[in-house]
Amino acid sequence: MSTPAPAASPSLLRRYLNIPLIWKMAVALVAGAVAGLVINAAGVQERALAVLDPLGEIFLNLLQMLIFPLIITTLVAGVSSISPQRLGRIGVKVFVFYLVTSAFAITVGLALALAVSPGAGLSMPGGQGQEGAEVPSVTDTLVQIVPANPFQALVEGNVLAIMFLALVFGLALTFMMNSDDERAQEWGLFLRKGTDAAADLVFRVVRGVLEYAPVGVFALIAAVLAQTGAEAIGPLVQLTGVVYGSIVLMVGVYALILLLFRAPLGRFFAAAKDPMVTAFVTRSSGGTLPVSTAAARRMGVREGVYGFSLPLGATVNMDGTAIYVGAATVFVANIAGQSLGVVELATVVLVGVLASVGTAGVPGAGLVMLTMATTSVGLPMAPVALVAGIDALLDMARTMCNVTGDLAGTRVVAATEKGMLREPGQEEGQGQDLQRRGSSSSSPGVEPGQG
Repeated sequence: MSTPAPAASPSLLRRYLNIPLIWKMAVALVAGAVAGLVINAAGVQERALAVLDPLGEIFLNLLQMLIFPLIITTLVAGVSSISPQRLGRIGVKVFVFYLVTSAFAITVGLALALAVSPGAGLSMPGGQGQEGAEVPSVTDTLVQIVPANPFQALVEGNVLAIMFLALVFGLALTFMMNSDDERAQEWGLFLRKGTDAAADLVFRVVRGVLEYAPVGVFALIAAVLAQTGAEAIGPLVQLTGVVYGSIVLMVGVYALILLLFRAPLGRFFAAAKDPMVTAFVTRSSGGTLPVSTAAARRMGVREGVYGFSLPLGATVNMDGTAIYVGAATVFVANIAGQSLGVVELATVVLVGVLASVGTAGVPGAGLVMLTMATTSVGLPMAPVALVAGIDALLDMARTMCNVTGDLAGTRVVAATEKGMLREPGQEEGQGQDLQRRGSSSSSPGVEPGQG
């Protein structure tokens, strides 16, 4: 009787792919820092950089390669997912809340970073990428948002113009899918399937690039520290402090907004703590969605609100990521030795808010948004690799902020809509019965938002 052959052990590549990305990035960061300091102390920079520089450049090129495929596919898919029928009163309120808080969040990140100025005095090895593109005036920036030639906009790297095109086509696709014309509706659904497939294809490429990211991070961190010694560690700690500090401020802003709409903070955070912790650990707004849904139910929000606001928020609302983009853009500008004027700062805010509409709530999405923002204001890509080295550490906090913002928006909008909040102990579905008995009830004075 023959014995079954033993199962083949996984290949070295398969073992590497099975390791969580956060651990690979952490190891790459530490190993790159140690290697860079050793190279600096040994004085063998010239020979080491001949190996490290090409590995790092490949990573930077891969990031730049992804910018426009991501903008086009994800923004069209994100906008077209919102049907005109659902963009009623509740939809408009939710959407406006998300966009306003995202704009405020990126402004907070920019303001605190400008005050602390992380990265000031540090320069990339060999001065690589110090020259950024010249940023046009306010008028030119507004005019160039509408491109005369889309292909020229792609070649020139005009991020705002490509975003404008994606928004226009996404809205057109939404109206096609919801048209009364059956033929237009069929074509719209067909195109939507193609858009979803293209977005899925791009994100598979993104996952592949992120598997190479530890190699690129190791090479670029090692190259920087080989040239500067321990000089780069302090600025990275500063950037981490700015991002975490800004997120604490943003959570305080949510608390003030909730108090403004008479939402009990104790009940809100008692329900929100589970999705906040889950988001911090998983680093995925989309992955936290089931936990967020359960939390919204515990807050008393009805499905008519959270069924729309939470899935939309997992895609559109990225306040923590916006903070990170604002702070990290200042960090990159300081390393590049470039100052950000009013036009550049406004462009970063606009790109950050628009990019949040289409960028998926998955680990690594913030790095994609940062690449878009730095490119839009003519900053070099090389310093972005330094941020990539600590991206996982920053990603945990910013995802927690994203999810907290989703729940805050959900609770606030529910407080403004009659019948969209349950009282403590009231089951889902009892609202209509209570409303029917409301006119004859002898217990007046209970308002939505006080439960």
